[in-house]
Amino acid sequence: MNLDELTYKINGCAMKVHNTLGNGFQEVIYQRCLAIELQRSEIAFQRELEHPIYYDGIAVGTRRADFVVEDAVIVELKALVNLEDVHLAQAKNYVVAYDKPLGLLINFGAKSLQFRKIFNPKYPSNNPAHP
Repeated sequence: MNLDELTYKINGCAMKVHNTLGNGFQEVIYQRCLAIELQRSEIAFQRELEHPIYYDGIAVGTRRADFVVEDAVIVELKALVNLEDVHLAQAKNYVVAYDKPLGLLINFGAKSLQFRKIFNPKYPSNNPAHP
């Protein structure tokens, strides 16, 4: 399955969760429900996969992405009224730190489900803005 098909399926799972629960729950509730839907859709994923963060070649800590899907897409969830630039920056940092070609930032907190695709600049062939 290519990345477009995979992100379409992930978004579909997220839409089912949002349509069922609506907005207003904590992020962890959406995370658990999305895990159920990914599993039902037979999409391989790891949840809260810890990854070291390096500064100038020195390990300075770890971060956990909400999901690593099919070892190719980082999925970061939020449950906020509005996404802000800092949330996009966080998701992009995860995509780069985990060295994955693509990320999805999904916000369950708004009345309508919000999706943002994040491209890793290391993989320009994956980004439609870079032919």
